[in-house]
Amino acid sequence: IFYLRKNAKWSDGKPVTAHDFVFSWRMTLDPKTASEYAFFLYPIKNAEAINQGKLAGTELGAKAVDDYTLKIDFEKPCGYFLGITAFPTLYPVREDFYNQRKDRYAADASDLLSNGPFVLTKWLHGASLQLDKNQYYWDKNRIKVSRIDIPYITPDNNALFNLFKDKKIDMLTPIPKDDLPKAQREGFDMKSFADGSIFFMEFNFREGRAVVNKNLRKALQAVFDPKELVNKVIGIPGTKPGYYLIPTWLKGVKSSFRKEFPLVQNKKNIAEGKKYLALAMKELGLKTPPSLIWLTGDTVTTAKEAEYFQNLFKTTLGIDLKIDKQIFKQRLAKMTAGEFDIVAAGWGPDYADPMTFADLWTSWNENNRGKYSNPAYDKLIREAQATADPKKRMNAMAQAEKIGLDDLVVIPTYERTVVYLEHPWIKDVVRHSIGPDPDFTWVSVNK
Repeated sequence: IFYLRKNAKWSDGKPVTAHDFVFSWRMTLDPKTASEYAFFLYPIKNAEAINQGKLAGTELGAKAVDDYTLKIDFEKPCGYFLGITAFPTLYPVREDFYNQRKDRYAADASDLLSNGPFVLTKWLHGASLQLDKNQYYWDKNRIKVSRIDIPYITPDNNALFNLFKDKKIDMLTPIPKDDLPKAQREGFDMKSFADGSIFFMEFNFREGRAVVNKNLRKALQAVFDPKELVNKVIGIPGTKPGYYLIPTWLKGVKSSFRKEFPLVQNKKNIAEGKKYLALAMKELGLKTPPSLIWLTGDTVTTAKEAEYFQNLFKTTLGIDLKIDKQIFKQRLAKMTAGEFDIVAAGWGPDYADPMTFADLWTSWNENNRGKYSNPAYDKLIREAQATADPKKRMNAMAQAEKIGLDDLVVIPTYERTVVYLEHPWIKDVVRHSIGPDPDFTWVSVNK
């Protein structure tokens, strides 16, 4: 049972109520919404059946007892549910405002209703944002700044760096490897934090794709050394080579998950890679190595990463890699449509539990863009989701991870650390690996 604070208000001054949560969650689970995060609500009674169209939304085990009391009945135990409630999918949506906007909801600043410390007041799509202090925020006296401007949205790192240098912007995050020497020469105070994300090569398991062949995936893994990628291409201090589906920072039962469930790290072996490739070519009926499509983003770092793998696979295995560089929105669209062999992808944690990474490769997870499916993997994740016993949960996820790594559902590449710049007059920007980031709730400006 959640008891809502009675002084919580929307940005138009109306109260936030338990009904707003119930409406939001029912809408998320409605099959017509096609939410990729609907599975977050599955621990709630009847949620999965509603999402599959088997039950009406009114059957959801989330009820507004009154305006300020939200009662939740569970389908199964969920030891990490409190963490999920801070995730945007579970945020409230006010029904009357949503119905007024319909398909325009959140399309522009005027079509969005919020209840946090800041309100989006201006939005020039793809160019700039302006956020003003929310005068109806329940804790508004703690908010020290009246406005946050994001005046330049551009992928041009040089332009952004010069804007920071000329003091036209106060904060720059993140900065790529090539800007580190420039920042040092300028004497800027560089800050860093591990944002909890892992990155990987994700494969397309749809019928007709060469990478469905396990020996081909093993060949690609055998010639790749994550340390080399981190040192030569990524080049950001603190970045760790990627070896696991569940990253090193997460807790297990009593200590870190990785200490409790250690795994052997794969080592580069080009000779083994060539053997796997020969087996793959025989199984695929090929006389020459296959050509593969590498789908990636349009940033400087992703371009260099793509070129690194293009050269690596060509020189070691004779595999031609065609780079398909797309803006973020189009890359997601192509991932969803399955228009790739390999996609340079990553995942940031949604909550502080190994499950935020472990359930990514289940057959029901819409973020599993490669459509990997293994009943044994699914079964173990279901077991982990059906108990609140920490030991049983962690054991099941560890077993599932071993299956995923053995199947090469993905090839992990690195665990990210972000380096960023702030001018000295900016104080108390908080960085989070979980939740909204950057967090400006406590920020002050003292020029």
